[in-house]
Amino acid sequence: MLSYLIKRLLYLIPVLFGVSVLVFGIMHLAPGDPAQVILGPKATAQSLAKLRAELGLDQPVYKQYLNWMANVLQGDWGRSIQMKREVLPLVAGRFLNTLVLTLFAALLAISVGLLAGIVSATRQYSVFDRVSMVGALVGFCLPVFWLGIILQFIFGLKLNMLPVSGMHSPGHSGFADMLPFIILPAIALSAEPAAVIARMTRSSILEVIRQDYIRTARAKGLSQGGTIWHHALKNALIPVVTVVGMQIGYLLAGAVLVEMVFSWPGIGTLMVNGIIARDFPLVQGIILLVSTSYVLVNLLVDILYTYLDPRITYD
Repeated sequence: MLSYLIKRLLYLIPVLFGVSVLVFGIMHLAPGDPAQVILGPKATAQSLAKLRAELGLDQPVYKQYLNWMANVLQGDWGRSIQMKREVLPLVAGRFLNTLVLTLFAALLAISVGLLAGIVSATRQYSVFDRVSMVGALVGFCLPVFWLGIILQFIFGLKLNMLPVSGMHSPGHSGFADMLPFIILPAIALSAEPAAVIARMTRSSILEVIRQDYIRTARAKGLSQGGTIWHHALKNALIPVVTVVGMQIGYLLAGAVLVEMVFSWPGIGTLMVNGIIARDFPLVQGIILLVSTSYVLVNLLVDILYTYLDPRITYD
């Protein structure tokens, strides 16, 4: 297992290198001039040239990339062009807020998806099964930003039950104060992953409970609940875990739209503002951090396989 972990961590190098090249190239080939954005439309050619030289934008693109990558490897992710602050601490603080939202949404999606999938599989073709699968289809099809706006309208404006924007009350902090603020964005963000997990769980359990060893356990007098919990669920979770790992990437990507709708102070709003302002170091740092997180989550999923099925080994 240790050799496998080392090998997978080494695979991070070409993956992140490819991501960095792709993002750097897209940001620098896209139309727009950061110096023009900073100084405004009335800036003189001399002031624009001076600012480009200060930012290193007058150098060839390949040289800009090499300089940026050399600094990143030393822990220096550059300075935000727009905010005049170091990128790494700025992104790390916002990423923590996004991570909190993503974890809440993931826990909600996994809980609801597993519960709905298990109950639907054990009561196939029942009213609950049909309703939950239709609900999963609806949840899968709804755009996350539209669902967020609807939740704001119903629970925020009409019922006045929950706050519709921000992360904390003015002058307050802490988990207890954050809890009512995170409910609506977490629901909006978790709808599609919960639908995918529910459908995959149902299909996987239906396939497992038709196996001979499940019939044998039932023939020996084990209850349906005991059979599902002790025998079927663990084997059925392998494809579900794969889907959960893939949905983490969706949650990180979908958080951008949710954060914009709910004014959540995460990397989503930070990245959108950075793209608009052509803030190369900021956007590159955000995408590099998100890409690293996604790859590490998939590594964790692979390790979890060995716990769920001892027959899987990486030695």
